[in-house]
Amino acid sequence: MGLISAILTAPLAPVKGVAWVAEQVHDQAMRELYDPDSIQRALDQVQLDRELGRIDDEEADRREDELLERLIEATQGGPGHG
Repeated sequence: MGLISAILTAPLAPVKGVAWVAEQVHDQAMRELYDPDSIQRALDQVQLDRELGRIDDEEADRREDELLERLIEATQGGPGHG
């Protein structure tokens, strides 16, 4: 039965491999998205962009709000930690 099962499921191996890779990429992206150090670097960049006039106060405030929400989720064991 093992041989027949292996033969029948062999065509699915590439699909399983792609799914595994996609899951690994997703997990790494979530870790980076909710990494406190990454969030702090992004906050620093927003401040620099504001000071250099690359973005206005409204855009800077919007970005900071998003980043702070992610930081709160990260420190409370949200999506990036589980």
